[in-house]
Amino acid sequence: MSTRALRYYEEQGLLPAVRLGNGYREYDQQAVLGVAFNQDLYSAGLPSEVIREILPCAGGEHPTGDCAALHDRVRQVRDRLAHQEQLIAQRREMLESY
Repeated sequence: MSTRALRYYEEQGLLPAVRLGNGYREYDQQAVLGVAFNQDLYSAGLPSEVIREILPCAGGEHPTGDCAALHDRVRQVRDRLAHQEQLIAQRREMLESY
């Protein structure tokens, strides 16, 4: 993971970091798992604002966010991705026919 990506996650509120006296950031094991989770969600096509909403619902035994509303929003993103996949498949078929 690049330093730039870690700083971006921190700026977006996706990754908490502890600052040491020398200004360096320190990450615990939970942060490492969080980075992997964030990367998976980005790979799935979710924007950072949706990921920021998911984190309170995904962590721990007692979710703190509005998880029901979030579920609908994630479903919308999933449906949009499915539509994009259909368009890509149609374009691929068109190219193959040429």
